[in-house]
Parts: sequence; structure tokens; C-alpha cells
Amino acid sequence: MPKHFHRRQFFNYSKMAFFGLGTSGLALLTNQSFNAQSSSNNTIANLEKRIPQLLRQYRVPGLSLAIVKQGQLWWSRGFGVKNRKKRTSVDHNTVFAAASLSKPLFAHAVLKLVEQGKLDLDTPLTNYTKKPYIKDPRLKLITARMVLSHSTGFPNWSGNAPVWIEATPGTRFGYSGEGYLYLQRVMEEITQEPLHSYIRRQVLIPMGMANSSYIWEPEYQGVATDGHNRSGTPQGMRRPKTALSAGSLRTTARDYAQFLMTMMAEGTVESPLLTANSLQEMLTPQIKLNSTISWGLGWALEKTPQGDFFWHWGDSSTFTSFTFGSRLLKTGIVILTNSKNGLKICEEIVRLGIGGQHPAFRFQLINY
Repeated sequence: MPKHFHRRQFFNYSKMAFFGLGTSGLALLTNQSFNAQSSSNNTIANLEKRIPQLLRQYRVPGLSLAIVKQGQLWWSRGFGVKNRKKRTSVDHNTVFAAASLSKPLFAHAVLKLVEQGKLDLDTPLTNYTKKPYIKDPRLKLITARMVLSHSTGFPNWSGNAPVWIEATPGTRFGYSGEGYLYLQRVMEEITQEPLHSYIRRQVLIPMGMANSSYIWEPEYQGVATDGHNRSGTPQGMRRPKTALSAGSLRTTARDYAQFLMTMMAEGTVESPLLTANSLQEMLTPQIKLNSTISWGLGWALEKTPQGDFFWHWGDSSTFTSFTFGSRLLKTGIVILTNSKNGLKICEEIVRLGIGGQHPAFRFQLINY
């Protein structure tokens, strides 16, 4: 959050600049700093006033929020409680089930494998496995690009049944967690390592996301929130022993904000961050759904009057979440809630936190 402008700090920063500014220049800088501080204070005050009202109105017990501005963590706070009956407060360290916010982070790890020459986005994934994932011959058409842009032809979930192909791969959009599970299997064969340990070592820890994991960690006991159904009944968070690339991420709002910040920076092939070329690939529309919404690689994309945003939502039976980010504006927001009702309050929080009108909230697959 911007600090208050002090004249003494200004002197210490640059005496030469001071002597060149003159009285009018100094007054202009002082006014700009004051206006920025006032705007920041108003944003925080509005969020702190409105969020508790929204939690009560829509029966959402708890929420964790993190906002990124100028490519840095600007503000974060927990609201409400971890369990509606026990009344323990949500704070910065509270761990939530992120549901499908797992997908963009997994996609980041996939793109890093591509950078390293271990995987090609357009090579059939069957080329990387010892035996076919399923018997359907159309499996030979499926690539990593199709998985990350949801055009594999797989259903979203197959339940306990063997997965099947519903449409010719690459011909149409079809949101699919099953595609991510297939690509996870490929990644594990390439790396010869379970996803949870590989992604923790190669992505989470280097990014500063030490409180995040695709499996349940013992240290989550006591800091994880319970989930809540539509009526507000608490249900304990599931404790996955095996990672699911499509939805098992456990994280905090601050940790996930670290990921958003890496999307606003760039690295080298040798670093944990993606290169500028990989980020451009990730955020380039692969499938256009309408005039404002398309899908990149791992991220949904939207066009707004304020500029282009990457975004995703998460929705399980008792946890919901939303995140937005902009590389150009270097701004973003993470909202994690412990309620099936949580998506109902995200649009207003995004408007108060980072502003703008976001067509993402009209996406037909979002279940409010």
C-alpha cells in the first residue's frame, strides 16, 4: 500500500531534484501523493465496510482477499470465520481449497516443461506415454495445447467410469478436468515424479508459495478452514493424498497472489518464472467463445474497456473462488471463500478492489 508522502523523505531522496522543481513542482508532487493515498484509503475502507455486509447477506462464513497493484502485493485481509459454528476467525494464514484455481498454476508448470524442451505443445501426448491412456484411436490427436485450452473432446468429469471422448479433439471448446488429469499423467511420466512433489519443488517454493500444496499437508491442521454448503452447514475440508492437477490445490490468498505477480513479470528458461514468449503464448486466445471471452493456455481471457485480463474461477461443493489479473496494468485480485455461495459476492468485491466491468462474470459455466 502506498506510503504517505513526507517532505523530509523527499529531501533525502534527491536534493538535486528538489532544487530543480521549484515551489509549484513540489506542490504538484505533494498533491499527487496525497490523492493516491486518499484513493487507497477509500478503497480499503469501502472493502472493509462492504465485505462483512456481503458475507451476512449471502450466508458466506469466511473469505480471504489479496490485491496486487503495480506488480506487488498491495493489500490483503481475512474476513469472517473458518467454521460458522466454531467462530474461529479467518486470517492471512488460513488455507482454502482453491478448486479449479489449480488449473492455471498447473499450466504454468507445463509451460516451463515446454521451455526446457521436455514437452511440445503440439505433439500428441501419446508420444510421451508407455501405453495409451484409453483405447479410442482419436487419443492420438490430443495435444497439451488442446488440454490447456479445453478442446480435447473429453467430458469435464467421468466419475468412476473410464474417461471417453465426446467430440473430435481440437474441434470445439469443452471445459474438461479430465483433460488436465491426462496431461498430469504425461507430466509424471516425463518427470518421473508425482505431481505434488514436482510442482512444490519446481514452482511453489521458488515462487514463495510455501503455504500451498496439491495434497493435504500436516501443517494445515488448525489453519485450514472448513467449507460450507448452500445452507451454511460446515463440512471439513477434504484431505487429498494424491494430487489432482484440475482441482486439489490448497492455498492462501497471499500465496496465490504471488502466482499472479509472476504472471506480471518474466524470467529465463533457467528460472522458475516463465519467459516473455511463454507468457505471451499462455495469454494468447486459442479458442474464442464470444466477442469478449476466449481461452488461452490454462487461463480464461477477457477483453474489457480497461484492457485485457486473465481470469479463472473455482467451484467445489463447499468452496468457491475467483481471480483476475492484468499484465499490462500489473493489477490483480484473489478471492477465496469457504462457501458454495461465495461466487455471488465476487463481482462486487472485484469492482470495489480493482474496478472495471468484467464480462467473465457472465460466463455460462459459472454456477452462482
